[in-house]
Amino acid sequence: MARYTGSVCRLCRREGMKLYLKGERCYTEKCSVDRRPYAPGEHGQGRKKMSEYAIQLREKQKLRRIYGVFERQFERYFEMASRKRGVTGEALLQILESRLDNVVYRLGFASSRAEARQMVRHGHIAVNGNKVSIPSYLVEPGDTVSVREGSRELPRFKQVAEAGQGRTVPAWLSLHPDGLSATVLSLPTRDQIDVPVQEHMVVELYSR
Repeated sequence: MARYTGSVCRLCRREGMKLYLKGERCYTEKCSVDRRPYAPGEHGQGRKKMSEYAIQLREKQKLRRIYGVFERQFERYFEMASRKRGVTGEALLQILESRLDNVVYRLGFASSRAEARQMVRHGHIAVNGNKVSIPSYLVEPGDTVSVREGSRELPRFKQVAEAGQGRTVPAWLSLHPDGLSATVLSLPTRDQIDVPVQEHMVVELYSR
């Protein structure tokens, strides 16, 4: 399965906004979106009128890139969302937010979802006390997500522990006093998901 290995800053520029794919760098003056606020490539600065389909496609690509999922993965998530009761777009966002790598990122264990994926793959994260090394693992309400005991002495996690309860986490997650574990209280509602995407356009794209 192919994985994108190019500059992630180009992805942000292509979508015309910060997707926060490089963690702390995105908050500095080095951010490419601030320095070059136009699409990459030879014709990036040209003005183009976008069709309705193009707008819908860009929203889908934006959502994929924010969460770092493949096309086939995204299609599976959409199928799952379409089978759930309620609003399909919101259900899709809930599924994406429930990915273990995203939860690790939301808890402040990592500065980006890419770093969170690496933490999970390297076996630093446990769910309900059991090691889980699959970033796409979907957590459920009541699950406990934590840094494994053997990893807590690593410099990165010592830094996270020192930050402790001072970190801000979404209301659907409850951070424990140790700063290295948390409980999933519920699935997030739309107003608790701060992704700048019009999910209804993604639904319209797949409904064509």
